[in-house]
Amino acid sequence: MPDTVDTTRQFVDQLRRASNEELRDRKRHIAESLFNLRFRLASGQIDDPMRVRKYRKAIAQINTILRERELGINQ
Repeated sequence: MPDTVDTTRQFVDQLRRASNEELRDRKRHIAESLFNLRFRLASGQIDDPMRVRKYRKAIAQINTILRERELGINQ
């Protein structure tokens, strides 16, 4: 989860060490969490609206790493 690391760099390093299957699972989990977070945001139950941005960025970072591996970049 993006909330469990201190810096973006640490998060990206964790992602780069993960397998493709782990990345897909993590992406699915973050997407589900983002879906629930949006409902909580709409109802005013969330105290940190920046979490939505963090989750969206995390999904984008995972997509980027998966695409790099698909193209053979940075291996």
